Amino acid sequence: MKFSEQWLREWVNPSISTAELAEQLTMAGLEVDAIEAVAGAFDHVVVGEVLSLEKHPDADKLRVCQVNVGDKAPLQIVCGAANVHAGMKAPVALIGANLPGDLKIKKSKLRGVESFGMLCSAKELGLAESADGLLPLSADAPVGQSVRDYLQLDDVSLELGLTPNRGDCLGLEGVAREVAVLNRMTLKSPDISPVTATIRDTFPVKLTEEKDCPQYCGRVIRGINPRALTPFWMQERLRRSGLRSVSPVVDVTNYVLLELGQPMHAFDLAKLRGGIEVRHARQGEKLLLLDGQTMELQQETLVIADSAGPLALAGIMGGEESAVRDDTVDIFLESAFFNPLTIAGKARSYGLHTDSSHRFERGVSPELQPRAIERATALLLEIVGGKPGPVVKTQNPALLPTRAPIQLREARVGHILGNSIPAAEIEDILSRLGMSLTQKDSAWEVKPPAFRFDISIEEDLVEEVARIYGYNRLKLEQPLSTLTIGRLSESRLALRRIREVLVDLGYQEAVTYSFVDPRYQQALDPDVPAIALANPISADMSVMRTNLWAGLVQAVQYNLNRQQNRLSLFECGLKFVKQANDLKQEMVVAGLLTGKAVPEQWGESKRAVDFYDVKGALETLFELTGCFSRFNFSSAQHPALHPGQSARIFRDDVPVGWLGAIHPQVAKSLDIDQTMYLFELTTDSLQRGSLPTYQAVSKYPAVRRDLAIVVDKAVSAQNVQDCIRKAAPQTLVKVELFDMYTGEGIDSGRKSLALGLTLQDLSRTLTESDVETVQQRVVEQLQKDLGATLRQ
Repeated sequence: MKFSEQWLREWVNPSISTAELAEQLTMAGLEVDAIEAVAGAFDHVVVGEVLSLEKHPDADKLRVCQVNVGDKAPLQIVCGAANVHAGMKAPVALIGANLPGDLKIKKSKLRGVESFGMLCSAKELGLAESADGLLPLSADAPVGQSVRDYLQLDDVSLELGLTPNRGDCLGLEGVAREVAVLNRMTLKSPDISPVTATIRDTFPVKLTEEKDCPQYCGRVIRGINPRALTPFWMQERLRRSGLRSVSPVVDVTNYVLLELGQPMHAFDLAKLRGGIEVRHARQGEKLLLLDGQTMELQQETLVIADSAGPLALAGIMGGEESAVRDDTVDIFLESAFFNPLTIAGKARSYGLHTDSSHRFERGVSPELQPRAIERATALLLEIVGGKPGPVVKTQNPALLPTRAPIQLREARVGHILGNSIPAAEIEDILSRLGMSLTQKDSAWEVKPPAFRFDISIEEDLVEEVARIYGYNRLKLEQPLSTLTIGRLSESRLALRRIREVLVDLGYQEAVTYSFVDPRYQQALDPDVPAIALANPISADMSVMRTNLWAGLVQAVQYNLNRQQNRLSLFECGLKFVKQANDLKQEMVVAGLLTGKAVPEQWGESKRAVDFYDVKGALETLFELTGCFSRFNFSSAQHPALHPGQSARIFRDDVPVGWLGAIHPQVAKSLDIDQTMYLFELTTDSLQRGSLPTYQAVSKYPAVRRDLAIVVDKAVSAQNVQDCIRKAAPQTLVKVELFDMYTGEGIDSGRKSLALGLTLQDLSRTLTESDVETVQQRVVEQLQKDLGATLRQ
């Protein structure tokens, strides 16, 4: 919102400087983004009147003018402007004047004719970026008066960076209302009285979509003067507000938009057919807009139409075919209320953003439309004349927004602000803001005004009190609170510790988005349907991850493309899995390992990372829990992992994760050209630890027996160890696999495993007979469960 300070001070004129005004607005929540002078710096420029002119003797496009500047004798000035004529009043830069752009006016000769000054255009005074000729001044402009004083150019434009909730301040009236409240002053608004109709002409209006447009005001004005010009004062106010002058009718609608905050539109009545209908666009309809673009309309778009088709995008932009032109003499003036939800986002869907859509999206007061059309009518009659018809208001009052009362407790104000504000001051602030209050015990029932869409709960009212009372007046106090130390289980392993161990193992932590590329998601977890986002940031971030691998794989690819070929990444984060009508969010730790096992060096030969490098890192994490023996790996197949190099991870026979090499076909589909090993594990399975307990150390010697057995290749070492522990008594304290052999002497499809069994008793020394008995029981159990035989 941009406006002239002088214009604002016509509504309310507090005795404060421009800087103080800007500070006051900013502290009240209407941040002033910029303060700009409305004209360039210049001096010695006065109002001049061209008395006569004649052709230059040596230049066809130049004129030699006699100009009255209020001195005893007129000045001779050579001018090349096409619009200069006798009787014209225009700015004159005198000898010695300084103009914008470091231009200093001196006595000069143009093609041999002396010139004692310069007749100026708006561009030369810094009032416009371009100009076609001299700046014409009003016929009653006093000759010899400073142009800066006459045009009131000692002014600035203030530009506000309004938050979306303050649509009520997108008109000068709203800003002035705020300034009046802040300074305890009365608002001096212009008189907006109903304009008496002099003709009975009306134009029918039908609201087909009443929910989207519950109120529409229209008025016919006939016989306007198409040759009339917008008065300079209005052109200047528009310019200082960032809008250019177009034509009197368009300028008036823009002026009302800036003044009251109500967007309006004027149609050429001669171009309208049948009647106005506010409806949704129909299949295949197109509209040529005022900016020259032809839009193919979406069916849910609200349009203003007549019997021939769409005339305008409702609340956004008018159409070219029904626009007011230089020869228009009859107009139909529109002022409507549109549902903010109907307009929100619609302009952007067409690649547009207009002053109208900006205001309608944020909400315009439903009480503003009749006032706006009366204000515009009065200005039009003053500038272009004409005969107005009656205002036709078409509405459905039941669908217009209403403001429900809100309870405000005095104690609540003090509790939220940490300051005690007198009840009388609270009442005064809210009343000056246009709210009606009804006292009820120690609370008020407050009804916000129609233009404040942003006030709906008690906290909104507290905010209003605080910003008008003054944030800088609120005392700063340390908040008091009662803190309770939460219980932390000693056996619960902190996630921070898991991260630290992985970093110690050479992994680097990554943080990736929860939104991932559906192509990667489908490739790395095809069996779990991903949740699609309704409004994604981009197409490659349009689904929620069901595991962390998609983000890690993309991060590794990014690094591989930059010649970083040895990578160890991990991430702790949530994965999102849809379960019936619910969304399960589970914290997991995932990792990816690729490249060489160790950096290039002389002490160790080159070796690519393998399955057991990752398995070893996970076993280190298992050790942290104190429950290492409760975890195990079991060969299993995952659609994203290599079928011969993948395992399911269990804790207490409950699946808690996966480990394996990426499937070659998956790698090919994702343009991955080197082997990657992935793992994922629920953090809960790692955080559930156990406290260490004391166990007596046996003072008797341990006995070790080595056992070599032959089993099928499909039998895992884990199955063998589990079988041994099941058969052995408590005296078995350790089982170690120290060799595996296939080849000569071993049948095809079989393998030899060598295991070391360590036995020890707490109360006595084990005899040879005790050891033989245990060994015999173990061998029998292995033969029974796994079909194992002793290797000969």
